[in-house]
Parts: sequence; C-alpha cells; structure tokens
Amino acid sequence: MHFSIPETEVRSGENGSTYVAYNIHVNGVLHCRVRYSQLLSLHEQIKKEYGNNVVPVFPPKRIFTLTAAEVDQRREQLEKYMQAVRQEPVLGSSEIFNSFLRKAQQETQQIPTEEVPLDIYLSNGHKVNVNILTSDQTQDVLEAVALKLDLPDDLVGYFSLFLVREGVDGGLTFIRKMQEFELPYVSVTSIQSPDFRIILRKSYWDMMYDSNVMENRVGLNLLYNQTVSDVERGWILVNKDQHRQLKSLQEKGSKKEFIRLGQTLKYFGYLKFDPCLTDFPEKGCHVIVSAGNNELNFHVKLPNDQIKEGSFKVTRMRCWRVTSSQVPVANGTAAPAPSSTKGDVKLELAFEYLMSKDRLQWVTITSPQAIMMSICLQSMVDELMVKKSGGSITKILRKRHNSLHRSESHQAVKSPPLLDSPDPNREQIVKLSTKLSSVSLRGISASNSANDISGNDFHGPVQSDPMIRQESVKPLHITGLQDAVIVGFAFNCVDKSGLHEGSDNTWKPPGLRASLYLQYSRHHEGFSPVKQCFIQVSTYLSMETSCLNTALC
Repeated sequence: MHFSIPETEVRSGENGSTYVAYNIHVNGVLHCRVRYSQLLSLHEQIKKEYGNNVVPVFPPKRIFTLTAAEVDQRREQLEKYMQAVRQEPVLGSSEIFNSFLRKAQQETQQIPTEEVPLDIYLSNGHKVNVNILTSDQTQDVLEAVALKLDLPDDLVGYFSLFLVREGVDGGLTFIRKMQEFELPYVSVTSIQSPDFRIILRKSYWDMMYDSNVMENRVGLNLLYNQTVSDVERGWILVNKDQHRQLKSLQEKGSKKEFIRLGQTLKYFGYLKFDPCLTDFPEKGCHVIVSAGNNELNFHVKLPNDQIKEGSFKVTRMRCWRVTSSQVPVANGTAAPAPSSTKGDVKLELAFEYLMSKDRLQWVTITSPQAIMMSICLQSMVDELMVKKSGGSITKILRKRHNSLHRSESHQAVKSPPLLDSPDPNREQIVKLSTKLSSVSLRGISASNSANDISGNDFHGPVQSDPMIRQESVKPLHITGLQDAVIVGFAFNCVDKSGLHEGSDNTWKPPGLRASLYLQYSRHHEGFSPVKQCFIQVSTYLSMETSCLNTALC
C-alpha cells in the first residue's frame, strides 16, 4: 500500500474556528482527512506501546500559527511519517495503527455505524448479499460471506476480498486486495460508481493447496467457478482440443477433473493486469503483465510491433519499490493532487533483477495497478518462505484466522501473513529481535528455471549466484541491544557502503530493507555466548520498498 498526503484543506470546526486537514491517500485515492492533533495522538499511542527505538520521528508542535510554507513542510513530514509507520512491519500491522485508519475513514465519509446490506460477487458473476455493520473491517465481512456460503472456518484463510472495476466489455480490473485498515462498505460506497465491486477470490498461488480446498463442497465450487471464469476471460490459455475437453467435463459436472485439467494449462491461477507501459527491453514498450507461478510474466510489444514473452522470477528479484507522482498538465506544471479515484497520479513498480552473473538491472512498470502487482509479489514471497522453512500454510492460515480479532498491540514481532517456521529456536530469535524490525526466515535460493526471463529471447542463462556477500568486520553493537554484539555476518540486498558505524559505535542499517545473517554474542542468562540466526533489520526511505531474501540459505 502506498500512503501519501498530497494536499491539505482548510476546514471549519464546530465552534466556527478553522483548522488544517491533511488528506491521507492510499494508492492515489483519498482514504481519510485528519488533523495534526489526531496524528500526534496516534504517535503517542504507538510510542507508548512500542518505545522510541521503533517509532519514527514525528513533526514537532509549533507555538505560533503556521505559514503556508510551514504547513506544506509539515505535510511532507507527516507523509514520510505515515509511510515509515506503514512500512515498519511491527507498526504497520498493529491494531493501533489500523483501527485509527478505519475510524478516520468512517469519520471522513460521514457514514454512521448501522446495519446495511452489502453485495459480494463471486467469480461467475453471482452475488452473495450479507448484512454487516458499516464499521465492519475486512475480516468481518469475509467471515460473513463465508458463513453465508457455509464455507468452513479452516478454509476462510484461503480466500480474500478484492476491490475490482468492471469494464464496458465485462472485463475486470483488480484495484487492490482489501486491507485490514479499511472498511469494505465505506471503501466501495465512497467511490460512488456502480462499476466498482468487491469479489471473493482465492488468495494463494501454489496450486498444491487446491487439493485442500477441493475437499469441501463449497471450496470446490468456488475454485471451479474461478477456473471457468479465468478460461472464459482468456486468462488461461487453451487450444481447441483442450477447450473441447473442458467443455465436456463442464457438461458432465466433473468439477474436480475440470480444475485438474486447468492446472495443466498455461497461466492457470495467474492474475492478469490491464495493458500498461514498461522500460524493458526498451523504454515506452506496451506490455501485458500477469502474476502467478512465482513470477511476473511479460507480453511485450516492441516498437517494431514484434511481440515477445518473458518471465521475471520472484526469486531473482533483489528488491522492488512502488512510487507515485503527479502527472504534469499541458503547461508543464503539476496537476492538482487528486481527492478521488479520478486523480492524475502515476504509479510505478520497479524491481531490480538478476539478469545474468554479476549483472543487475532495474525494470519499471508504469501502471495504475502497480500496488496490486507489489502485493502479488509479496504474497508469493510469503508462500515461498513457508515452503523453504518447512512450515505449514494450513496451520498458518488457521492461526491467522483465529487471531484476527485479538489485538496485535501486545505482540513483540508481527511476521508477514504467511510466514511461520517449525524451528524450535524461533521463540528465542524473536526475543532477541524485539527491538529490531521483524524476524526473517532462511531466504530463497536463486532460480535457474528455463522459463525465467534470463533463459528466453531477452537474455542468456545465469550460471551462478553472485548475491551472497561475506564480510569480516570488527564487533559492532546492535542499536537497541546494548548487551549484544555482532561478531560476523553475511548480507544481501545492500552494498557494503550501505552500512556504517555511528559516532556512538552502533551499527546503522541501510536505507532499504536488508536481510542479514548474524552471529551475535549476548551476555545474558539463558543465552549461549555465541548464537546464529536470521534477522531482518529494516529502515526505510520515503518510498515504499520491499526486499527479498534471495540468497541466504
């Protein structure tokens, strides 16, 4: 999710006085309007819960009335603050932060809390009408739909709600996956367009989990309808013979067999995005991007009208980021910042890719769906991390489902949604990293798949993985853990220049999220003199950035 505060408004208070409202946008769309005092109160709550070591710096109070220039400066500072909080795993997933955004969204749209009907659509176009409260969060609505469909609790976590826009041709544009900080009813009604709707779709990528879902009648029907819909939309490629087989199975009502045949077809389970632009292999190329099978697939139209296809494996991406900017108008000045879905905001997804041995290259996609692409990449990584660590997605989904209504404000560390490990030493690692950002499991090995972009028309094969860096450094104290000292580490995702020692002899993390393999010594009862673990230490630039553990094993 990309948070921004592109504009402010002067509004009237209840007693006739005026105040400055800061418009918080998510993915270029207005989410809520808040006052400085409200954000300050949020900051104080977060600081009280998590301490100063994790919470980013908040813009200071001013005694005198702010000038226009000072208001704009504060706007920029608050924007960076909101981005930093959201990007910090512990804070961004906390109930304190998410409940603040939900309440602010409801207050901004001036929608009272009351019971209302809401239509949730299935992949085949049928809709499920549920009665909910306007203040119900995403998981509440998902559970209401599951209850109406008679979907078992242990399968709810396999599905998610998505905000989509229906085109004139009946095609669907996926805007985003509904998040924990928003109220689905408020989100869809505030757009004030009948073209937008909420649909239910499976939220995992690995088709091996289809078997678990198909054991249940309702789960089978949901997967079957989704597969039929994807075939009809052309998202799944079929030839004449395959189409005939699918039609025969459909007429017989052989739903499991239909899905299993679909699993053998190209682009099964992929999410297809609207046509957009890319700078690969040349700047300004038109491209159709699809996400699935742990990759981003490109159908690129070159300037000479030649069509080429290639895939970028998620395991070869060093990092990625999403940025937004205002689109200039004809006279060269920036267009006014948007306050609705009609805003002129340009979103870009850029990822750094290991093209060949010792050669990394940035690839940029310019698309209104850049955030959705980023979410797809992150969810792919989450699943791969589970498989790499030997964890169980079933156990994790059930755990996530059962804990969603409990406050997360008392959790020392919030792992990614699908991240878990059977490692008995995990608890000890969590204790060590309480004052750091988040716990990371062993990373993902580099891929040499023949379907990778490096093995097709674009580039030659990669022969080895140059990403692991080994460094010998003098012991440096870990910031926030005065009784622990690093005695050695290996790292990826950053250059050595990204690390530096501060004046207080503490280790300073780089600007981008980095995954480190640490050997640490902690002189404390219950810890051995030297331990080894994988810890993910994070600070952030003002842009939203994600990094993968592509080389640590």
